[in-house]
Amino acid sequence: MSKIKIAKKKINAAILIIGNEILSGRTQDSNVSFISTWLNLNCGILIEEVRIIPDIEKKIIINILDLCKRFKYVFTTGGIGPTHDDITALSVSKAFKVKYDFNQEAYRILENFYGKKNFNDARKKMAKMPSGSKLIYNPSSAAPGFMIKNVLCLPGVPSILKSMMPNLKDFLIRGVKIQSKTISIQAVESKIADDLAQLQKKYLKKIEIGSYPFFRLGKVGVSIVIRSTSMKLIQKCEIELLKRIKHNKINLLFIK
Repeated sequence: MSKIKIAKKKINAAILIIGNEILSGRTQDSNVSFISTWLNLNCGILIEEVRIIPDIEKKIIINILDLCKRFKYVFTTGGIGPTHDDITALSVSKAFKVKYDFNQEAYRILENFYGKKNFNDARKKMAKMPSGSKLIYNPSSAAPGFMIKNVLCLPGVPSILKSMMPNLKDFLIRGVKIQSKTISIQAVESKIADDLAQLQKKYLKKIEIGSYPFFRLGKVGVSIVIRSTSMKLIQKCEIELLKRIKHNKINLLFIK
């Protein structure tokens, strides 16, 4: 039987990306898009804030304490590897004022994976985490992530992170999934701006309307995305929007 609880409301979360390599531009982040999409589709959890910070203990502590008070869940990426600058686990321990020590289960997992002969001090470091943490199992490279309170710490390597996401399900309360509909038109954004503002005002707090201009295949256009927890409301808003598009003699490209 699944351990997942289901809430009849939206559940919010934040992502804290930890790593100098992201800030310097040497590494391009792809985790935010994957985590956000996966959480909404699988758990009905909505990412409402993303921050990128360097590998500095004080900054990690300040951001963890701030975000964990404001969001149901906080997902961190990066800083749980074997090198000197992987300080996320230690920083989280200090943030919550708990002991930073070897997790015995994590230690056994890593020792079995590498073998006693190759299980050096750097690899042992990946078994150290805040006391009382729950393990997030890693089917790719063995080194587990962990959850303490409402903070879930994941690796920064995208392929490893993706393989671990299904193992989060037992830790998370499910919320109401955000549905969406995209209507793409051939027009400049200003042509439809007033209509979108009126619709957003009408459906305030019930739906969210976003407009995203694009240029492709020689065409200037706008993708209008309607989001809500209610597909009925989305469909109602869609009908009204299509009427306005037709009235303004705007070319409709596609709906998805």
